[in-house]
Amino acid sequence: MRIGTLGAGIIARAVARHAIGQGHEVVLSNSRGPASLAPVVEDLGALATAATPAEAAAADLVLLAVPWPRIPDAVAALPRMDGTVVIDATNQFASSPPNPRIADLGDLTGSEYVSSLLPEARLVKAFNTLYAQFIAPDPRHEAGRQVLFLAGDDADAKHIVRDLTADFGFAPVDLGTLRAGGRLMQLGGPLSALHVLKQD
Repeated sequence: MRIGTLGAGIIARAVARHAIGQGHEVVLSNSRGPASLAPVVEDLGALATAATPAEAAAADLVLLAVPWPRIPDAVAALPRMDGTVVIDATNQFASSPPNPRIADLGDLTGSEYVSSLLPEARLVKAFNTLYAQFIAPDPRHEAGRQVLFLAGDDADAKHIVRDLTADFGFAPVDLGTLRAGGRLMQLGGPLSALHVLKQD
């Protein structure tokens, strides 16, 4: 599979490393241009390349991992993503630490908002409940596999993400729709920052 990233921070790099470990090609992008990613690509190896966001968005599957305030600009110039599976790894931090503030979306969940910006894509919420230090290493431990919560409105898209992340070594748990599952997973929800292992 060819996997694109919108954003190339710690979460995107961690997911990219897992993907490359399974033989997938990864196309990373950020707002500063491909040249700024040369050290990251060199570190990740031959299956990694850097490109523009539009080129990364043309991949088979796309990971959205940019800071919340930058999402509208990050997706505004993208081509239509008809049927593309997009993993939304974002959290609705309207401001960063030391004084983080959660964006007020009214009745919408964070993923429903993101989905409204990418209406042609098949959005799956995943990776947002885990701190980066639980994503980057091998998710398989002596006591079990790191649980990865996911949610989405498209059953086939969730199946793709579930199989992909299970190959990474995670134990994916489907929580249902973007509205119901996304509410559990988003900031302030009962599963946000919950790190648990599943025994096999």
